[in-house]
Amino acid sequence: MNILKSLIIWLCFIPVAILNGGLREYVLAKAIGKEWALPVSGITLSVCIFLTTWLLLPRIAKAVTFKDCWLTGICWSVLTIAFEFTAGLTEGYAVTELLNAYNPLTGNLWLLVLVTTLLSPVITKNYRTA
Repeated sequence: MNILKSLIIWLCFIPVAILNGGLREYVLAKAIGKEWALPVSGITLSVCIFLTTWLLLPRIAKAVTFKDCWLTGICWSVLTIAFEFTAGLTEGYAVTELLNAYNPLTGNLWLLVLVTTLLSPVITKNYRTA
């Protein structure tokens, strides 16, 4: 699979995540409270990442192997973590604050988002292109 094409799909995740964050802060937090808005937002973002992958990956990857899908998922996950830490540190968050996102006991389902990012190419390959 062309790595550049898979990166284009990953770049689509960024505006989706930003819109999801806006939905969480300006709609969900007011409607259901901040405590519930965070996990709902994690689920929503995971679904959006999966749907984006489901719709776009088969269009760019006609003859793709499971190895390619695993490599793509790993690449996307690493890029996502790097992006989040870079953006967070740039905005002035401490590393400890950023690491708190990895604790699901806080209500943050960031780990679900990362697992979805990792597995979406593999699941898409298994069910859409098999």
